[in-house]
Amino acid sequence: MDAKSPLPLESAFPVVHRDFRKNPVATIMRTNMISWAVLFSLGAIWGLAMPIMRIAVSTGHQQLGLIFWQSLISCAALGIFLLVNGGFRGLNRRRLATSAIISFVGTILPGFCAYKAAYHLPAGVMSIIISLVPMTTLPIALLIGLEKFQTTRMLGIIFGAIAIFLLLGPDASLPDPSAAIFVLVAAGASIFYGIEANFVAKFGTAGLGPVEILFWASLIGAAVCGPLALISGQWVDLTVAWGAPEFALLTLAIMHAFGYSSYVWLVGYAGSVFSTQVAYLVTLFGVFWSIVLLQEHYSGWIWAALAFMVVGLFLVRPKRSQSAAMATR
Repeated sequence: MDAKSPLPLESAFPVVHRDFRKNPVATIMRTNMISWAVLFSLGAIWGLAMPIMRIAVSTGHQQLGLIFWQSLISCAALGIFLLVNGGFRGLNRRRLATSAIISFVGTILPGFCAYKAAYHLPAGVMSIIISLVPMTTLPIALLIGLEKFQTTRMLGIIFGAIAIFLLLGPDASLPDPSAAIFVLVAAGASIFYGIEANFVAKFGTAGLGPVEILFWASLIGAAVCGPLALISGQWVDLTVAWGAPEFALLTLAIMHAFGYSSYVWLVGYAGSVFSTQVAYLVTLFGVFWSIVLLQEHYSGWIWAALAFMVVGLFLVRPKRSQSAAMATR
């Protein structure tokens, strides 16, 4: 690299690097404080998703109608952001195909599974199950050659499997034992998210930025789910008087757009290894908010499942050197 060429990080965050040259200790402390503040805020906000989703389905709103409105509202919010920041680029055939695939495996199919399961399972249990995403991502990555086998990370997958077994197996695990099948339905959402992550890692986003790709994926999700909701009788009518479920749906859509964009910013600011720690916070905050907002109570089996899942998340996370290598690709 030419000595006069700026480092990639310096190009992205010139103010941080300029301040670092003047006062390195103060800059490092400020950067760490900002990173941790954003990380905890993201964990707290995303942790709210499952209890809010539970409220959104509480009166019987169906999956396709909910996905339509969530996608449409997210699309509108992201569109305004892109217009203000001049972020729109042309949409060619490859970008359209990429956006469509991400829409199906990252929004429509996992959303269908999550909304379906949320009606039958406690929100805290949903928070534990959805945290399977890193554990479903790794086996797929191994199969397609994106990752190499590591015993420690595979042990993390085993811990995640034990957590799911604890939710499925013992009779005292769930408040309603007949809802055990929906644990697998919720796990389906994590599998689809794992497929999405590996698709992006292998094929990229066709030159689109993260906010752009989410905008187009949301637009496609709304275009697909709107007609299907009408045909199937799953339409959610928002012209009637709003109650808690309707406000919950609006909140979910805004959280989805804001949380994703903030996470992308955090990865660039603090690095991917630091940012992946949000998974622990989302799980823990999800259980916390479910207790506070919905007055949920859990058996010892569910608390054991939470413990196994948190340990599994720690074991399955990528090493710092791996993440650095990925970032330079």
